[in-house]
Amino acid sequence: MRTPLIAGNWKMHKTVAQSERFISGLLPLLYAADGVEVGICVPYTDLQAMVDSARGSRVEVYAQNMHEAPEGAFTGEISAEMLTEIDVHGVVLGHSERREFFNETDTALAEKLLAARAAGLAAILCVGETEDQRTDGATESVLKRQLERGLALLDAEALAELVIAYEPVWAIGTGAVATAEQAQEACAFIRSRVAVIDAAAAESVRILYGGSVKADNAAELLALPDVDGALVGGASLEPESFAAIIGAAVS
Repeated sequence: MRTPLIAGNWKMHKTVAQSERFISGLLPLLYAADGVEVGICVPYTDLQAMVDSARGSRVEVYAQNMHEAPEGAFTGEISAEMLTEIDVHGVVLGHSERREFFNETDTALAEKLLAARAAGLAAILCVGETEDQRTDGATESVLKRQLERGLALLDAEALAELVIAYEPVWAIGTGAVATAEQAQEACAFIRSRVAVIDAAAAESVRILYGGSVKADNAAELLALPDVDGALVGGASLEPESFAAIIGAAVS
């Protein structure tokens, strides 16, 4: 039985003061959220405040990126050890915005996943196709490439503990949402590609759907057999809407 994970990706939103107001509003809303893991993926400047404010609660704090090297001349970057030192739980890697605007490659992401694993960080790997790729019928080939290259350095144990987020790029921040059929097909395909590497890992790996997830569509998406949670963007910025999505995942 795969435990659902609902992770909110704040992107470049919220100062420390704003994040502290958010967490104080969210925690009282989660008293009934048994059987669901909750994560918030916050900007670097909010990490320490959120780790301290969420300590002892069901909310785990994730960074939005990290470098694969332990240290070095990489101005503006953060290492895995810098995250674990302040008790960050995990990291989101390969979000489409990182791929598009900052030229992250699948090869670099494979190194980052390995570094996160070695440091004891939970990792969420994002994959997904653009609108043009879907229109051209290339969704499966894009996902296959991203997974083959991105997962290349992980052993079966690490793979089983990984979280993969399917985020169709055309649905991120646009208001468009993959239909239940589209989401299930893509997530099932992702699981089948993991099974090519290791069948047991494929049964354990959690696959999230991301892309304009809101309280009014969460229940349908989370009920799909190969969807094990959600990576939530804009709807994670307000405690009430985020808590409603978490509530939809409660079994």
